[in-house]
Amino acid sequence: MALLKYRSLCACLIMMIFSCRAAELPREFKVKILSSEFVYDTASFAQCHASTIVETTKGLLVSFFGGTHERASDVCIYTARKENGQWTPPRKVADGYVNDTLAYPTWNPVLFNIGKRLYLFYKKGPSPSGWWGMSMYSLNDGETWSKPERLADGLLGPIKDKPVRLSTGTILSPSSIEYNSGLWKAHIERSTDNGLTWQKIDIVSDDSIKIIQPTLLIHPDNSIQALFRSNQNVIMESWSRDDGLTWSKVKPTTVLNPNSGIDAVTTKSGLFLLVNNPLKSGKTWDAGRNRLDLYASNDGKNWVKVYELENHKKGEFSYPAIIQGKDGIIHITYTFNRTKIKHVSLTVERVGD
Repeated sequence: MALLKYRSLCACLIMMIFSCRAAELPREFKVKILSSEFVYDTASFAQCHASTIVETTKGLLVSFFGGTHERASDVCIYTARKENGQWTPPRKVADGYVNDTLAYPTWNPVLFNIGKRLYLFYKKGPSPSGWWGMSMYSLNDGETWSKPERLADGLLGPIKDKPVRLSTGTILSPSSIEYNSGLWKAHIERSTDNGLTWQKIDIVSDDSIKIIQPTLLIHPDNSIQALFRSNQNVIMESWSRDDGLTWSKVKPTTVLNPNSGIDAVTTKSGLFLLVNNPLKSGKTWDAGRNRLDLYASNDGKNWVKVYELENHKKGEFSYPAIIQGKDGIIHITYTFNRTKIKHVSLTVERVGD
C-alpha cells in the first residue's frame, strides 16, 4: 500500500513538473528561423555598434557605426547591402572629420524611407550630451548619398530607432536628449509635410526617471505607444491618442530592461514584436546585455517571450533593430560582442491563424 502511494506521489510530481514546463512555453505564437548570420566576417575597424536596417527595392540595407571603440574620433558610419544572398563588405558613407587635426565620432545611424528618398540620420559630436543631428539621403537605395547636412537647431532626428508613418501621413521620429546635468528626456519630432519641417513634442516624465531611445508602435485604434529604455530596470511607456501631438505621463511596464537599447515593430497582422535584453542592470554599464530575447504581444501590454536570440554567461548582445519586409518576413539586427553585426530573419505567427 505504501509503495502504491509512493508511486502515485511520484507520478503526480512528474506530471506537475511537465505541466509547469508546458505552462512556461509560449503556446500562443510560433517562430520559424529562416536565417542567422553575420553581416561581415572581417572589417577594417575593431569595434561596431548601433545597427539599423531597412528594406529597399534592391534588397536589405544595414548601417552601423564602426571604429577603434565608441567615442573614438575615427568612428564612422558604414553600410552593407545584401545582394544575391550575400552581404557586401562594409562601406564607409559618413565620418566626423572636420579638418586634418579635428574629428568627432559619429553615432547611431537610422535608415528610413520618406517618399522616393532613403534617409540616413545619424549623430555627430564628442558625446551623447554634446552631439548634434545629421542627415543625408539617397535616390538609388543607398548606392550613393547626398552631402551630409546638419539638422536644424533643437532637432536631433531619430536617436536610435526608426520613425513611423501614420495613416494620416504624419511622420513621428522617436528622439531623446541626454543632458550634461544627468537628465535623460525623451521627445517626438513630428512632421506633417513629408519631412520638410519638424515640430519637437516633449514627453512628460519625472526627473528621477531617465528615459531615452523611444520605439513606436501603432495600434488598431490609431493610438501610438512609445516604449523607452530606462534606468528603472524595466521598459517604460507612454501613449498618444491624437497623432503624436500629446503624450501620457511615462509609466513602467512589466518587461525587465537593464538600461539598454530596445526596438519594436507593428506587423501587418497587427501583432507587436519587441527585442530586448530581459535582465536588470548591474554594477557595470554592460551588465544584463548577455541575453537578448524576442517578445510578442497582441495588445502591446502583455508580452510573451517567443524566441531567445542570445543567452551567454557574459558578453554584449544589444542595440537591436527590427523591421518587417513586404513579404512578411521579420528582420532583426544587433550588436554581437561589439565586433560584428548579426542578422536574423524569421516569421512569427499566432497559433491558430
